[in-house]
Amino acid sequence: MVFSLSEILPSTLRFYEKKGLIKPLGRNGLRRQYHQNVLKTLQLIALGQTAGFTLEQMRTMLTPQGHVALNRDTLLQRGAEIDETITRLQQLSQGLKHVARCTAQTQTECDEFQKVVARGRRLIR
Repeated sequence: MVFSLSEILPSTLRFYEKKGLIKPLGRNGLRRQYHQNVLKTLQLIALGQTAGFTLEQMRTMLTPQGHVALNRDTLLQRGAEIDETITRLQQLSQGLKHVARCTAQTQTECDEFQKVVARGRRLIR
């Protein structure tokens, strides 16, 4: 997840500024100037979004100076949530594959199909 500032849309940078995630150093003409550490912050934001954190949650993980201040408990909790999602998705995948190969007259007669349907409801929380 390495990128340069030129790859980020100006509107995205302005949005992150409004959310308090990044700060410009100033301007050079009409262009905002950023400290080189902003790239690391943007990488952290991208990783956090991939992990399912909200921008507000990520804002709390940054100091006003732009340094990272991660809450280990929050990270562990999100990691556990991701593990739970992975487990549910693996069960759903296995169930769907079973139903696709099932020799029952119809899929609805398959016991595993009923389990897949029940798991699917829990997956959609």
